[in-house]
Amino acid sequence: MTQFTWYDVSDATVGLLFGLAGVLGGYALRGLIGRWQADAVEKQAYLKLDEADKEVRNRIKEADIQARTEVVRAREEFEKSTKSRRKELQDIEDRLTFREENMDKKAALLEKKDQTLAQKQEELQQRDEALRQRKQEADRRYAEAEQRLQKLAGMTHDEARRDIQQRAEQEVRSEAGGMIRRVQEEARETADREAARIVTMAIQRYALSHASESMTSTVPLPSDDIKGRIIGREGRNIRTLEAVTGVNMLIDDTPEAVVISGFDPVRREIARQALEQLVADGRIHPARIEEVVQSVTENMEKTIYEAGEAAAYEAQVQGVPAEILRCIGRLKFRTSFSQNVLRHAIEVAHLMGMMAGELGLDPLIARRIGLFHDIGKALDHDAQGAHALIGAEFLKRNGEDPVVVNGVAAHHEDVPSEGLYGVLCSAADAISSSRPGARVETVGVYVQRLEKLEAIANRFEGVKKTFAVQAGREVRVMVDPGQISDQDAMVMARDISQQISATMQFPGQIKVVVVRESRCVEYAK
Repeated sequence: MTQFTWYDVSDATVGLLFGLAGVLGGYALRGLIGRWQADAVEKQAYLKLDEADKEVRNRIKEADIQARTEVVRAREEFEKSTKSRRKELQDIEDRLTFREENMDKKAALLEKKDQTLAQKQEELQQRDEALRQRKQEADRRYAEAEQRLQKLAGMTHDEARRDIQQRAEQEVRSEAGGMIRRVQEEARETADREAARIVTMAIQRYALSHASESMTSTVPLPSDDIKGRIIGREGRNIRTLEAVTGVNMLIDDTPEAVVISGFDPVRREIARQALEQLVADGRIHPARIEEVVQSVTENMEKTIYEAGEAAAYEAQVQGVPAEILRCIGRLKFRTSFSQNVLRHAIEVAHLMGMMAGELGLDPLIARRIGLFHDIGKALDHDAQGAHALIGAEFLKRNGEDPVVVNGVAAHHEDVPSEGLYGVLCSAADAISSSRPGARVETVGVYVQRLEKLEAIANRFEGVKKTFAVQAGREVRVMVDPGQISDQDAMVMARDISQQISATMQFPGQIKVVVVRESRCVEYAK
C-alpha cells in the first residue's frame, strides 16, 4: 500500500491551486480585455454617431440654404417675368389706346371731308346750273348777233365762212413764204457757219497758236556763242541739219536757245536729240551731222517700237503686229491739248475694259479698240480725212478683226456703230479727255474760250451779265426778270447750250445756268 506524505499532498494542492488560479486569472484577464475592447468600440461608435450627426446637420443646413436660395431665385424670376409681361401688356394697351384715338381722329376727319365734299358738290351743281343758264343766254345772244351780222353784211353764214377761210389761207401762205425765206436764210447761215467751223478746225490744227505749242521744240544752249557754230560757214551746218531731219531750225534773238519747227513730231524729236548730241560733242560739221542724225534715227525706231510694246503690255493687249506697234509708239510724241496721245490711248483701253466687263462684253476686244482708237493720229500727216477713218483703214489693211475696225471708225460717229464697242469707245474717250488735269491749255487759249462762252450767251436778248466759271465747265447767265419769264429762262438755257454745242469744241460737257432773280429791299427807320 502506498503511503502519501504531507509534503506530497501539499505539492499536489499547491499545484491544483496554482492551476485554478491560472484558470481564474485567464478568465479574469479575458474579461478585462473584452471589457476594454467593448469600451473602445463603444467609444468609437459614439464618435462615429457624433460625426454622422454633425454631417447630417450640416447637410440639412446646406439643403435648407439651397432651398431658400432656389425659392428666392424663383421668386425673382417670377417677379421679373411678371413685370416684363405687365410691361408688354401695358405697351399693347397704350398702342391700342393710340390706335383708337387715331381711328377716332380719322373718323372725325373723314366725316368732316364728307361734309366738305357734299358742300362742294352742291356748289358745283349750282355752278353747273348757272353755267348752263349762261350758255343758253350766250347761245341766244350769239344767234341774235349772227342774224344781225348777216343782215348788215348781206352774206349768209356759209358765205362768210368761205370768205374768212380764203383770207386765212392767203395770210397763211404769206406767212409760210416768209417762214420759208427765214428758214432758207437760217440754213445758209448755218451752212456758212458749219463750213466756217470745218475750215476753222482745219486751220486750228496747223494754226500759229497751235503750232507754237505742238509743232515746235526748244533746245537749250550753254551759251549764245554756239549759235554761230550751229549755223556754220555760209550756213552749211544748219542747211545740212534741216535737210537730213526735215525740220526748220529757228535761230533768232532768243537767248541761249534754238527753236525747232516741224510738222512731224518724230522728226522734230530726232532733230532735238541730234542737236543736243552735237552741242554736247562740240564737233559740228556736215559729215558729223549726218552721222549723228543717222544714229539718232536708228535709236528712235527702236524707241518707238519699245514704246508700242510697253503700251500694249500695259493695256493688256496681246498679238499686236509689229507695224501696228510702231504706229502706236509714234503716239508717244503726239499731244492733244497738252495730253499725251499714247497715255490717253492706254487710259481709254483700261476704261473700255472695265465698262465692257460690267456690260457682259469681251474685255479683250474692248481694250484692243481703246488702245487703237487714236492710231490714225500717227498717220494723219501722211493721209487725208478724219483720224478715226484713217486708223480704221490702217487696221483693216493689217488684218484686224472687223469688230475692232468698226469700233475705231465709229468712236467719233464718222460711221454708224455696229455694236456697243463704238459707243463705249466714245464714252471712254470723253472720260479720259475731260478728266481734271488731263488736258492743259495755254492762258491765251483758255481766256479766249471763256470769252467766247460769255459772248455766245450775251447775244441773247434780256441777258444782263454772263460769267464763265468752273474753268469753263459752267456758264451762269443773269437775265432781266422784267423781260424774261421762268418759261423763257428754260428756253434760253436750252438755246444757249445748243449754240455752244454747235459753235465750240470741248471735251466733256458745259453746264448752262440761267438765273432769274427779283429782289425787294426796304429799310426800317
